[in-house]
Amino acid sequence: MGNVVLNLEMNKIMEMRNFYGKNLLDKNIPGSVFAAKTSACMITAYKSGKVLFQGNDSEKEAGRWGSASASSKKPSSSHSKSVAKGDLPTGIGQMSAIGSDEVGTGDFFGPITVVAAYVKKENIPLLKELGVRDSKDLNDEKIIAIAKVIKDIIPFSLMTLKNEKYNQVQQSGMSQGKMKAILHNQAILNVLDKISPEKPEAILIDQFVQASTYFQHLKSQKAIAKENVYFSTKAEGIHLAVAAASILARYAFIQYIDKLSEAAGFKIPKGAGAQVDVAAAKLIMSKGRDILPSFVKLHFANTDKATALVNKKRK
Repeated sequence: MGNVVLNLEMNKIMEMRNFYGKNLLDKNIPGSVFAAKTSACMITAYKSGKVLFQGNDSEKEAGRWGSASASSKKPSSSHSKSVAKGDLPTGIGQMSAIGSDEVGTGDFFGPITVVAAYVKKENIPLLKELGVRDSKDLNDEKIIAIAKVIKDIIPFSLMTLKNEKYNQVQQSGMSQGKMKAILHNQAILNVLDKISPEKPEAILIDQFVQASTYFQHLKSQKAIAKENVYFSTKAEGIHLAVAAASILARYAFIQYIDKLSEAAGFKIPKGAGAQVDVAAAKLIMSKGRDILPSFVKLHFANTDKATALVNKKRK
């Protein structure tokens, strides 16, 4: 699907809004003036003057309003540098990069979701306009709104480690750090495959272990992404690719929690505080303890706390 961006004056944008009057959508997209959908194109205009056209007819539709450069056209591949895992290169925040981040590792309920996303340098201003930043600074409503837009703009890969599988590999002795390393590596490989033969100038992973430990975790893997790989804590603030990955990962996590809530028959809380102990106890009381492995990370202390609550209620 093609993506085209135009920069227009506000009077032109209002003219467009009138033109697409019958196609206007009632969508709450952050920073937008309007959103409209034709049979083969989605048009979103922003207060900054940027207008995004998405779909098979994006270039044709954009052509009604001015000259455009299609962001779906791939630039020439950059020459890769030698493997680097230490200090970040100067200007990495403005490079075309793959960013990788995960959500759910500290939540009792729900899976671990890892996303790797590729953001080309020419799309950085657009993502800023869309409100992309660290997902921890956004509420669920904004995450959902932003994710629904960017998932059609940038190449990404989502890896979901469901609770049943998580508990199985954890009980076999695998650490959570190794699980995350494997998921990050696979998501990055998937994105590299999607954008091939184009190559990112950098791959930035939101750091959860030292680089040496990360690659040690991957020794048994058939393929490992090593070229131009960098690590940093708080990487969402360094490159928008990581921030976008963070938003898409949390969006997937929110959707999964909603499914768990539907299956449970009540709203499943996030986190690992006292509220999840109460929810898990309620789940045990209504569906039996055997249901827990498909809902929670069993090795968390919350399992024992929930069991204690159940025993107290049954006395």
